[in-house]
Amino acid sequence: MKIAYLVNQYPKTSHSFIRREILALEALGVPITRFSIRSINSEIVDEADQQEAEKTRYILDAGILGLVGGLLRTFVQHPLRLLKTAWFTLKIGWRSDRGVLLNLAYLAEACVLRGWLAEAGITHIHTHFGTNSATVALLCRLLGGPTYSMTVHGPEEFDKPAAIALSQKINHAAFVVAVCSFGKSQLFRWCDYKQWAKIHVVHCGVDQMFLHHPDVPLPAEARLVCVGRLSEQKGHLLLIEAVSQLAAEGLAFKVVLVGDGPLRSKIESMIQHLKLENHVEITGWATNAQVQQEVLAAQAMVVPSFAEGLPVVIMEALALSRPVISTYIAGIPELVRPEKCGWLVPAGSVEELATALRSVLQTPVETLAEMGRTGAEAVRQNHDAAIEAAKLVNLFEQYQ
Repeated sequence: MKIAYLVNQYPKTSHSFIRREILALEALGVPITRFSIRSINSEIVDEADQQEAEKTRYILDAGILGLVGGLLRTFVQHPLRLLKTAWFTLKIGWRSDRGVLLNLAYLAEACVLRGWLAEAGITHIHTHFGTNSATVALLCRLLGGPTYSMTVHGPEEFDKPAAIALSQKINHAAFVVAVCSFGKSQLFRWCDYKQWAKIHVVHCGVDQMFLHHPDVPLPAEARLVCVGRLSEQKGHLLLIEAVSQLAAEGLAFKVVLVGDGPLRSKIESMIQHLKLENHVEITGWATNAQVQQEVLAAQAMVVPSFAEGLPVVIMEALALSRPVISTYIAGIPELVRPEKCGWLVPAGSVEELATALRSVLQTPVETLAEMGRTGAEAVRQNHDAAIEAAKLVNLFEQYQ
């Protein structure tokens, strides 16, 4: 059994869970060959990601000549197979939000990848996300390449299933992984019930860096942390509005936003306009170790997202015994239990979010600590990267 991983962009700051999964698989004796469609090495800040980048081969590094050469070699070796796959590519391209030309580019990428997989003797390829990388894996399979499987996270795949040919990807996959029960139900929606048996739940996990971190008491300071890309769907703009309400009540606290993204300038403008400089801080991108320290310096995590699968930052916060405020969406209620290890609010409601924030600020530290310990136990039981990797190994063996 020789397994390869294919990701659209790997390694990536926000995808540390993929690195953990790969390393956990290798710790179980399953060597993984890493492929990525493109590199974003200039954005990498974590040393562990830099090490992964050195182990990864990037398809687009082949350049235009390499892509054209891959197409020509495939045509010479398997002309009929290439023509059939090209016709399939045109059909899904016409319905795609990316258009026909980009899908034909995915076909060229699949030709290059097929050659590399054959050279390496790869028998199965696993992709993360049901978008571009899964398209390349599907086309590679149709060209005669190895079987493939994919982990679908959401929400993007569930927002536009027809545009990304999700049903076809499920049909041709050896098996499909969802990261939560909600995600599994959404995959059920977009395939025939006869395909349901090959859809499985394997949670994203955290490693020993979080699971076995020495206990750090909650700080006395009223400090909350929000970790995530600064984009619309993460709900930061509403968080700032909620913070403004509490600041107007004279409450003393700080919210630290860990991350960066397209909305940073807008958020900074809001902070200045609402005079929240003493209440909100933005750190920018951070390494895993820096994220961990920011979480440990807080009394609770807040994740006010509108769209998610099941955020890894929630697992990380709970693993470090910090309760979580989040929203009633996707797989989040499967982990965050109201009044047990956190608070859940309706997505999009500033008033409900402000109420939850106020509750945290008014809850005794001892109670917050107990909620955090409850959450940590839930993460140990359901989101240990080593245990979840063992589930993947079983699936690889079952479907080989």
